[in-house]
Amino acid sequence: MTIGSATKLPLSVNTEPSATSVHEINPLCDSRWEAFINAHPRASVFHSTNWLRALQTAYGYDPLVVTTCSPDASLTNGLVFCRVESWLTGRRFVSLPFSDHCEPLVNDSLELNDLLLHVKRYVDADKWKYMEIRPTGRQPGGQTGLGRSITYSFHRLDLRKSKEELFRTFHKDCVQRKIRRAERENLHYEEGNSEILLGRFYDLLVVTRRRQHLPPQPLSWFRALVAEFGDNLKIRVASKDDLPIASILTITHKQSMVYKYGCSDARFHKFGGMALLFWNAIQEAKHKGFEEFELGRSDSANHGLIAFKEHWGAVGSELNYWTYPSANRVTSINPSKAMLRQFVRVVPDPILKVTGKLLYRHVG
Repeated sequence: MTIGSATKLPLSVNTEPSATSVHEINPLCDSRWEAFINAHPRASVFHSTNWLRALQTAYGYDPLVVTTCSPDASLTNGLVFCRVESWLTGRRFVSLPFSDHCEPLVNDSLELNDLLLHVKRYVDADKWKYMEIRPTGRQPGGQTGLGRSITYSFHRLDLRKSKEELFRTFHKDCVQRKIRRAERENLHYEEGNSEILLGRFYDLLVVTRRRQHLPPQPLSWFRALVAEFGDNLKIRVASKDDLPIASILTITHKQSMVYKYGCSDARFHKFGGMALLFWNAIQEAKHKGFEEFELGRSDSANHGLIAFKEHWGAVGSELNYWTYPSANRVTSINPSKAMLRQFVRVVPDPILKVTGKLLYRHVG
């Protein structure tokens, strides 16, 4: 279902009059959204129309922006959601699926609360299971009813230092020595966004997700990202004797390079492939004048991943997700972790890939 530039969701909801009018737009059809986020200092890659189109193409999620700006006015605020409509996990508003964060682009707390209360009415009418936001800064007011549902650690590396200064901040044993080991091993480095590199990346992703006892994301998702971001997306692959051993996927947006996905073959970790890839990406970001290298979110209990990011000199902050009602958030679709681990351990790769293709759209 596609919404035009100023139409309402076709739901019958009894609402009380509000002093603030809230309008709904389709950010893929209304050119004001792209102009707004291009100029907004807090807009991230996840607000971009490229990201929203990729979500729609790969998973069928239709985007929606709520704003207090009238249809004939320039946008000065907006909160973007995707409508996740699943027969398995329910219908919900998420800002945004498969996105580490998505800051509400508002000018003050009153605007944010008005926008959230507007969407909340659809949930209260029992048409939708819940709504979720993933802000990096602003928090919803108590009157919205949203509560913290989960807390992550979120890491960024400040690139406003010289390359030499950056290298000196890296952990000597866990990063510097691994970079030098990769150089001694003469690992082969490739970068780009070709179908060949995507295939090498995806093969390693399947290996990594199996190691994590999870199915891989569908290949169609990564193809959609490549199609939307073009040269702003880069796949980096490190190989040992022509065998791919590590790969990462980064996207550049404004003054940031965003590390979004990484995968590797654990048998070859000692050769420093991941360290080589991260160091090459950081050097490129530095050379192009980017101000930060974003390393994404980590589960608060995943101390190993948090330590890995901090060994690169990245600084962590608390990232809270908020939902209404807070008890309804979909975190997984597996009835038993033990069952899932056993399934992932024994099934062949083709079945594991099909499993990811069938299930991921239900957990966004």
